[in-house]
Amino acid sequence: MNPVAKLLIIGGAVLIAIGLLWQLGGRFLPLGRLPGDIVVEKENVKFYFPIVTCIVISILLSLAGYLFRLFK
Repeated sequence: MNPVAKLLIIGGAVLIAIGLLWQLGGRFLPLGRLPGDIVVEKENVKFYFPIVTCIVISILLSLAGYLFRLFK
């Protein structure tokens, strides 16, 4: 099998798994609604910037990358 096709299939499967975990885990881990996320509500506008959620996801992905390189 072509290596690019294999990479795309694996990448798609990983994204599907992450999406399912996000849906099921959203009840227990409120990613996107953490303390420190910025929410500004006006009359007709709601601005939302999940800064703390971005930081948490960045730390988790960095840790996963570090562990992947460590055990490779």
